[in-house]
Amino acid sequence: MRVPLSWLREYVELPEDVTTDDVFAALVSVGFEEEEAIGFELSGPVVVGQVLSFVPEPQSNGKTIRWCQVDVGPLPAAEPVEASGTARDIRGIVCGASNFFEGDKVVVSLPGAVLPGPFPISARKTYGHVSDGMIASARELGLGEEHDGILRLSELGLDPEPGTDAIALLGLDDVAVDVNVTPDRGYALSIRGIAREYAHATGAAFRDPAEREWDDVQPGIGFPVAVDDSAPIRGRVGASEFVARVVRGVDPSRPTPPWMVARLTLAGVRSLGILIDITNYVMLELGNPVHGYDLDLLQGGITVRRADEGEKLTTLDGKERTLSAEDLLITDDSGPIGLAGVMGGGTTEMTEATRNVLVEAATFDPVTIARSARRHKLPSEASRRFERGVDPLLPFVAARRVADLMVSLAGGALDTELGGALYGEVFLPEIVLPRGFVPALIGVDYTDAEITGALETIGCEVTDVDQAFAEAAVFDEPEPADIAGGGWLVIPPSWRPDLTDRWTLAEEVARIHGLDRIPSILPTPPSGRGLTPLQRGRRRVANALAAAGYIETPSFPFVAAQANDLHGSASGEAGPGIRLANPIDAQSPFLRRSLVPGLLQVAHRNISRGFTDLALFETGVVFTPEPGAVYGTATVPPLGVRPDDETLAALDAALPPQPRHVAVVLTGGRDAKQPGRAAAAVDLSDALSAVQVIAAAAGIRVDIAQGQRAALHPGRTGIVSTGGVEIGYVGEVLPAVSAAADLPGRVYVVELDLDEALRLAGTPDVEASLSSYPAATQDVSLVVGADVVAGDVARALRDGAGELLESLRLVDDYRGEGLVPGTKSLTFALRFRAPDRTLTAAEATDAKLAGVGVAAQRYAATIRE
Repeated sequence: MRVPLSWLREYVELPEDVTTDDVFAALVSVGFEEEEAIGFELSGPVVVGQVLSFVPEPQSNGKTIRWCQVDVGPLPAAEPVEASGTARDIRGIVCGASNFFEGDKVVVSLPGAVLPGPFPISARKTYGHVSDGMIASARELGLGEEHDGILRLSELGLDPEPGTDAIALLGLDDVAVDVNVTPDRGYALSIRGIAREYAHATGAAFRDPAEREWDDVQPGIGFPVAVDDSAPIRGRVGASEFVARVVRGVDPSRPTPPWMVARLTLAGVRSLGILIDITNYVMLELGNPVHGYDLDLLQGGITVRRADEGEKLTTLDGKERTLSAEDLLITDDSGPIGLAGVMGGGTTEMTEATRNVLVEAATFDPVTIARSARRHKLPSEASRRFERGVDPLLPFVAARRVADLMVSLAGGALDTELGGALYGEVFLPEIVLPRGFVPALIGVDYTDAEITGALETIGCEVTDVDQAFAEAAVFDEPEPADIAGGGWLVIPPSWRPDLTDRWTLAEEVARIHGLDRIPSILPTPPSGRGLTPLQRGRRRVANALAAAGYIETPSFPFVAAQANDLHGSASGEAGPGIRLANPIDAQSPFLRRSLVPGLLQVAHRNISRGFTDLALFETGVVFTPEPGAVYGTATVPPLGVRPDDETLAALDAALPPQPRHVAVVLTGGRDAKQPGRAAAAVDLSDALSAVQVIAAAAGIRVDIAQGQRAALHPGRTGIVSTGGVEIGYVGEVLPAVSAAADLPGRVYVVELDLDEALRLAGTPDVEASLSSYPAATQDVSLVVGADVVAGDVARALRDGAGELLESLRLVDDYRGEGLVPGTKSLTFALRFRAPDRTLTAAEATDAKLAGVGVAAQRYAATIRE
């Protein structure tokens, strides 16, 4: 909300030397956010001049310029007086406009002035003359985008003396403060609201521009006004109040006064002519949008109704809109003439031919207006206010204020007889505020006087409740025990629809007395608590991957159905998914079943920006609904009530399983080219190393067996398991899949169920210690069938070798000369160690041969000679 200080000063006392920083500081103290200070970007000598004469001079380019003699005021006392005795400052100025005449008063920018742009003015030679200044248009002064020629002050009703400061004359010395207004405080989208808040912050006297006698704002009778909303949408009536006033004999050609143009410009509203300017001015001043109709173009009275599905309306922007049955319309006997609370229609708009005006002000349903504005992608200053809630006591005042301004500025006459109104009951519910509630909630020892004083300051009506009245049967909510110690009945002001309960009242007390009074005290955690084992395990895995050189990159959890099916299951077939009711991106409406699609998008984004060597990882939840299960059916408990265990269990059951996974994506180079060393690209071994990093951090031992997944290369896919339980996969992405993701080269991925891995790891053995005895190492080469999985052979060796085997590692897989066709040789490096003695070579050999025996029994393995 942009607030010109000259306008603000009309309704609240501002110090004479107040600055924008002072105003910002006051408004920030009561909860607003500072944006920026806005002013007219011009300075220097800009004065009123009178055109004494001009000579038209046609130019070779077809343009005709005027060589003007302009009186810009008396000469300074130090300047020599010409022989003729005149003491006037006469300037020769070249001007290309032709809409002014001899004797006109104009605005002259003298050398040294700087106009918006910035555009510095200096004496310069042009068209054969030295132009000693510039005669300015409204656009050149920053007073709007219109550029119809020179600004003639007589058209504004001004007749100042030459030499008068034009900056002050036109209000161009004014400045505005721009503050951010949160959606719950729609009353502050007005000068009235901001002035009241400044008064709250500083204690300055406030004068409410909406305070008028009730009889003074009555519109008269005789003009038919009706609301036909017998079937309201979602139980909400579209219009609860509607007032129409008539002003006759207006002159739309009259100029908008400079002070109004300046204020509207600073407030971010373009001047569009006196009639429209007045309605915009009152909307900004009071916060109640007002619309004007050409009375002579109306057919019959006005009816507010819902649209018929598919009905058409051409709005003021010239676009024909197809309406929904939820839209609220302003209609006359001819049909729709406006989209209520959003934008008027083109058939009854005020134009240069308008002579009689019907002024409309109303109270519309915020939800209806908000939905219409979004449905038609038609946000407006009016809808912005209506959807946040407008003071229901304002329409009669706003309509009278517009009518008064049209009388005084547009030459109209108020018709006190013809008018119409729909009167709505304004119900302001009482809120029970127990004594002691605010200090307990905010943590500040406010006195009773501070609490009631703050509430009365913002406009609440506060009544004390004694013990006897508190126990009366009139209270259903809260329970009498809530105010057994006394309290207050609080009726919020009509302009604060956001004050609905005791908690919002407590917030207002804190805001008015200063948020700096709220202490910053961190709670002391109970001893003996910290992260759960599962949380510690997740952190170990993430820290281990980061330490190994992988970069953590969280991604969006929303994916397309095709990506969900391809990466969320081994077969790639369509599976159950959680579809969002209101997705951010219609192309990605499902919650992810795998982390890989998001990481592939991150990789694509980095590669498109030149980062081609990537080692990325993410830990995050995936959503794995059970086939046929229905979720989201639990009843959400009310706010402020702690749910019991049964309710919490029902809420958990209404959610799909959400295990936490860890995923890795590798692509590009492992090592960059450097002296004496060629570049090396990542390969499958790097992905396998990532699996081992995760396994070590999680505290598990993993087995990797060849497998199949729809998104991975059939010969380069491994299924990761621990203790016989599958926990994930590793492999190379199919070239077609990586090409579809716009990823050049080979891409390797890992995805493991981290929660399952940590569950299977169990509790670490804290009593385990490192042996101080030396290890005994041996190798063994076993010949097995070519179709036997190396991991199965390693598991057999481990099972047979027993507890003395400390580690086992595959170091060679040979297939070729010297072996029977259809077989392969697997070489394993084994390390043995005893916790209480030095092993002999014979003990190590016996353990190795025991492992070989199990491998021979299971897979017909033989020792290679």
